[in-house]
This record gives sequence, structure tokens and C-alpha cells, in this order.
Amino acid sequence: LLAGALQFDDFLRLGLVEYLDVNEENDCMIAIYESEIKPYTTHLEIEPFTLLGAVAGLIPYPHHNQSPRNTYQSAMGKQAIGAIAYNQLNRIDTLLYLMVYPQQPMVKTKTIELINYDKLPAGQNGCVFVMSYSGYDIEDALVLNKASLDRGFGRCQVMRKFTAMVRKYPNNTFDRLTGPPTFQDGKVPERFQFVDDDGMAPPGTRLENGQVYLHKQMPVGDDDVGGAPGSALTAPTFRSVPMSFKYPDPGYVDKVMITTSDSDQTLIKFLLRQTRRPELGDKFSSRHGQKGVCGIIVPHEDMPFTDRGVYPDIIMNPHGFPSRMTVGKLMEFVASKAGAVKGELQYGTCFGGSRMEDMCRVLVENGFSYTGKDYVTSGITGEPVGAYIFNGATYYQRLKHMVADKMHARARGPRAVLTRQPTEGRSRDGGLRLGEMEKDCLIGYGASMLLLERLMYSSDVFEVHVCGDCGYLGYKGWCQMCRSSKSMVPIKIPYACKLLFQELQSMNILPRLVMEDI
Repeated sequence: LLAGALQFDDFLRLGLVEYLDVNEENDCMIAIYESEIKPYTTHLEIEPFTLLGAVAGLIPYPHHNQSPRNTYQSAMGKQAIGAIAYNQLNRIDTLLYLMVYPQQPMVKTKTIELINYDKLPAGQNGCVFVMSYSGYDIEDALVLNKASLDRGFGRCQVMRKFTAMVRKYPNNTFDRLTGPPTFQDGKVPERFQFVDDDGMAPPGTRLENGQVYLHKQMPVGDDDVGGAPGSALTAPTFRSVPMSFKYPDPGYVDKVMITTSDSDQTLIKFLLRQTRRPELGDKFSSRHGQKGVCGIIVPHEDMPFTDRGVYPDIIMNPHGFPSRMTVGKLMEFVASKAGAVKGELQYGTCFGGSRMEDMCRVLVENGFSYTGKDYVTSGITGEPVGAYIFNGATYYQRLKHMVADKMHARARGPRAVLTRQPTEGRSRDGGLRLGEMEKDCLIGYGASMLLLERLMYSSDVFEVHVCGDCGYLGYKGWCQMCRSSKSMVPIKIPYACKLLFQELQSMNILPRLVMEDI
């Protein structure tokens, strides 16, 4: 096979390799390794690590981890930002995350080589110290070195596609692209300053929040403005529907593509690019299901350092190890540290990989402790840290969950038309819901006025006039049932409550409100 004389299919045809069904395995004697072959052996396993698929095969030393951790990593490995293809900069995808400086892992597996993960990796090797530092690292949060981020650690690019259609309508009208509008003195409004005469911002344009990159106009009304042949044509009136950039951080126009859709409508695709460096709340993960968010970014001079002058890129809290039992991560530390000292890549293949005895021997031969620990000095006090600190390189993945995409808050904002309650969801600038469980907490505290404020005044408070005699809702101080205004009382109720009363009335159910003096 290695010589190229035979293909895998030839081995199958010759009967050297055989596919076994799970029911056939009951009647076979399968040896795992060649050394285990006995006279009664019927088959030899090709390789034990083929038990794992392409995703789980990326984990180094997975046979030393608690099994749920490998499952977690198999889910998170698909969310890691890295290189996706050699043509990634020519593509226009709906959403594309790319790492700026991806690296292949220092502790590889045979699977990584088989699937060419080292050619298109999704992560970076970071120097990691395992120690408690600052209190901003509790609950799996990570401490990141600001100097490492300045040099490009964890930096990624986000590419987003925005599409606009230039439509033709049945009444002979059509959308049009025009240059920027101007004031009477000929000046262009600031948000339109990058729009060219063709109505589009050119590639390379830097866009701030609210700036327009496509100036489209749509015809107003649905009259037949084309007219009959030979008659005088009435010119349609147009209204502007510009597309603007809606992110707090600036972005760039990466590509503009003009094409046609299936129905022969003109289609314009904008690829907008943002470069993002890691910030507080961005999610990271090693290859062992040890996920965590960035808790604090510390200046380089405040970071601890070893007596060889090595500073960490990441500081990880040691409390993430005991209950998780991810021993494979500890072994990755030692193997990658030995590999860095020796100048070669190590292997952490499942049921095999570089032996810890050999890795420890390499460390000792090069003047390190076989434990992987080092004497460390505090960058803040300049005194020695009170314990030897376990450290080494570890492959960390930056995951696609970033604060910039999730941050949401609002005071006042849009409301739903029917219920007049705040809209739902970040995309619609929605409100933050005080749910049933939160309501129960406030009831438990007896905070009745706070309940009233959150559930009515901050939501859909509405003033209605109620007749004290018949209990029905009136309008502007007039009771239609009693034909009188003398007993009308204004009260505040949620608009949804008033809506319910009216919907009940539409089905001939008449709810009465009984008014009492307090």
C-alpha cells in the first residue's frame, strides 16, 4: 500500500482485509495487536484507534480521560475557529469564522495526520500555567496575557454575507441604486459618505456603526405607472431603503459580488469583514472538554514568570482538574513541553502515543523537573510564588461563541402591535423577560410593588375607564351600557388584560370588574 502498488480495494479483493458485521464478530477471535496472534486467531484489528471517528480522534490521550469529557470535546471541536479550506478567502459564505494564525497541535494523533487536520488546523499552542491567579479565574474562567493578544493569540476574522435584491415589479417599475443623497448645500450626509455613484461602498471601505454600504430606492405605490403604449408615462416616486452596518465595532467591505438570481433578478452580495481579538467573555476550550471563558486580560508585566523568563499566554485554575479527571490534559502538558524542548512533535494517539516515561526523561535531560513543574516568580510582588507551578504548552481552541455576538440590553424599545408588550429576542431589540421563576422569587420576598413595576409598569400598562355600577369597560369616561358617565373610574391594568376582556366580549362572555374603595 505504501509503495503504491496496491490500493485498499485490492486488499479487499484479495481477501487480506475483510469487513466484519457486528453479528460475525461473535464467532471470530480478533487480536488487537500483532504480538497477540495465537493459533486460533481468525482476524487482526487494523488499528485500535480506528474505533474513534474523525472528531474524537483529534483528542490526545483520550484513553486517560473520563468518557463524558471526550464526548464534550467531540461537540466543541466542531465549534472551533480555524482554517476551513484552501479557498476560504475566495468564498462568500453566510457566516465564516477564520483564525488569523492557526497552528498544528504539538501533540498530534495518527487521526490528525490521516484527515489532514495539521494542514487546516483550528487552534493555537499556548503556554499555560496551572495556578490560581487574581480570583477572576474561578469557575473555569481563564486569565489571558495582554501581550499575547497583542501578538495575535486567538485573533480571528468574522465574515458575514448581506444580500440585496434589485427587483422588477409587475407594474413596470423596478428598484434602483443611486448615489448618496445630498443636502441643499451639496454636502453628503455623514452616514452616506462611503457610498459611490453606483450606490455601493467599494471593497476595502471601513464602516462604522450605522454607516450605509448600499443605497437602494424602491418605488412607492402599486399604480400602473408604465401606462398604455403611446400614452404619456408618469414617473414613479421612490423612497430610500439603505442597508447599513449594525455592529458596535468597525468592519470592512471585503467583497462585492453582482449576479442574478434564479428568477433573473439582480442580486448584490456584500461580504463584510471584522477582525476580533479575544475579549472578556469569549469562549475557549482545550481538546479535553475543558471549556471556559476569558475572565480577565492581564498586562504582561503583572504575569508570573519562570526562572528561564517564560511567561504564560493562559493561566488556568487548578480546580478544573480533580472532579473532571482529565488526566489526558496533564499528559498533553508534559508531552508538548518535552516536544518543545526537544524540537519535535509528539503523539497522543488513543491506546498509544508518546510514553510518559520517555517525556519525563527528555525533561530531566534538559534541566527541567520530571513533574513538569517550575519555580515561578510573581510579576506583581517580585517574590517567589509559594509552590512549584505545573506548566507546559497546550492546544487551545477559540470557539465561535463571542460576547460581541451575544451582548444585549435595552431600556425602552419596540413593542408588539397586538399586546403592546416589549418584543422578544436580541435581533428585534427585545426586552429582558422576568419569567415565572423570577416572579416566584419576588413573591417569596414579598416585594409586591417591585412585582407590579416589572410585570405592568415596565411592560404594557394601560389606563381604562370602568363603570362602578355595571363593571364593564367604558371609553373616555363614558359607559355605553349605562349611558352615563357619573360612575366611571380610571384604573391601570395590563393592556393584555384589557385585550382578553374584549376578546371574551366578542364571544358573548361579559367579564365584570368589581370596584372597591381601598
